[in-house]
Amino acid sequence: MMKVVNTLRIEKGRVKEVAERFQKAKAVHTFNGFVLMEVLIKENTEEYDELQVCTTWEDYASFEVWKKSRETREAHASQEKQGKENSPILGSELATFEVFVQHHPA
Repeated sequence: MMKVVNTLRIEKGRVKEVAERFQKAKAVHTFNGFVLMEVLIKENTEEYDELQVCTTWEDYASFEVWKKSRETREAHASQEKQGKENSPILGSELATFEVFVQHHPA
């Protein structure tokens, strides 16, 4: 299993605006190998707000299929059309992790 974390740096005070974009399930939820999505808002930041969009996948190959999909390209293209001038997103960083250990309630 693997986890993908997209960390977004956001203009101070606009994190909820960006987080709300993830309220409804999108195409990613329909892909084979998709397990879970979590959207995390970092607390107590000073210079900018931070949001992490974390997806869990059964394997790296499933994530790659989603990443290269038409749905992903179209979703990101529509965001770019909205223009970077009004975008509260200052930058982002994508990281992938192998899920080595996971504990669930007994």
